[in-house]
Amino acid sequence: MPDFYAPKGVPDYVPPVSREFIAVREALQNAAIRAGYQPIELPIFEDTGLFARGVGESTDVVSKEMYTFADKGDRSVTLRPEGTAGVMRAVIEHGLDRGALPVKVYYSGPFFRYEQPQAGRYRQLQQVGIEAIGVDDPALDAEVIAVADEGFRSLGLKDFRLDITSLGDASERPAYREKLQAFLGKLPLDEATKTRAQLNPLRVLDDKRPQVREMLVDAPLMMDNLSTESSEHFEAVLAGLRSLKVPFVRNPRMVRGLDYYTKTTFEFVHPGLGAQSGIGGGGRYDGLMAELGGQALSGIGFGIGVDRTMLAARAEGLTVADPARVDVYGVPMGDAARAEMIRLAGELRAAGIRVDSAYGGKGVKASMKAANASGAAFTLVLGERELAEGTVVVREMESGNQEAILLTDVVASLKLALSQR
Repeated sequence: MPDFYAPKGVPDYVPPVSREFIAVREALQNAAIRAGYQPIELPIFEDTGLFARGVGESTDVVSKEMYTFADKGDRSVTLRPEGTAGVMRAVIEHGLDRGALPVKVYYSGPFFRYEQPQAGRYRQLQQVGIEAIGVDDPALDAEVIAVADEGFRSLGLKDFRLDITSLGDASERPAYREKLQAFLGKLPLDEATKTRAQLNPLRVLDDKRPQVREMLVDAPLMMDNLSTESSEHFEAVLAGLRSLKVPFVRNPRMVRGLDYYTKTTFEFVHPGLGAQSGIGGGGRYDGLMAELGGQALSGIGFGIGVDRTMLAARAEGLTVADPARVDVYGVPMGDAARAEMIRLAGELRAAGIRVDSAYGGKGVKASMKAANASGAAFTLVLGERELAEGTVVVREMESGNQEAILLTDVVASLKLALSQR
């Protein structure tokens, strides 16, 4: 038995699953890159106040789930639970909001929440996110959502659904909040739910308990209390999604777990994940930058779970990563052949070809077994006779066909053969 294990709720990604993880992450990032988003790298931990103020002290994230500790200077710092607040802090600190707008960035990496671990819900979760900051334009909302949709579809995913709603703006939320609180105040709710209704009544609408959901059937909805301006903004977003051929479902009861969302709010869900069906989501946050000490600029973004997207791909039976870890596998026989194979492997790698080779003096049978396990399209067999003739035997693994090729020609020959597969 090992002496040490990974912390509870923190997954390892080891080969071959790690190739799947990287493929999902890169597909999501590439969708952002194609839309003109630039990379941003954020600290793993920040001042605790950034998240308390930016995410909202009434949220479960801040009140229950953050990894917060005092550093050696007795400063309170927190492992980042989400990405938007950190991006906003960086944009303000480095003056990106003083240049061309919108600021369009993407990021990826680990985030941390102290939750009860279960399938697809980890204490160290992996996300890809984008933020478009500085312009309140429904077309930009549609673009952000379409980037996520494209990322999922580039992996071959088909069975996911986009839920979308509007949470209105800061001018209309207070009146709706009072109306919702008045409705909730008449219900026979338990004490914990009553407290939640006072802190953030919208959160009660997201209660999953059947008995509570039954009581909420006639609850007032934000979508029915939007101003003309917010309603027109939302309809323009939907028109943009139709233009971009992104299917959606209006979900007026959808609630996100962070307080900064305004207007457009959305979530991608996948039925193959069971109760934890969300694979990503986001929305507009018109007051967040000002709340964090910056200009009164709007923004919109999303966070997509790499872990959950992997599970969604598995639920659909998709192969998202190249099953072959190399293109070519070398099988040297003898010390002289081993030295030559090292040189040849270096030459092939320099030409952009993925190469591995048998090590440790394996026999031909064991080496060929390893070659087959590597997924290589071609195996190079090099022995004393081939060295004497200045050749190497190139075996195509799928057909079993093989031929001797001059060592001076093998790089060009393999590049051509691999390009035609």
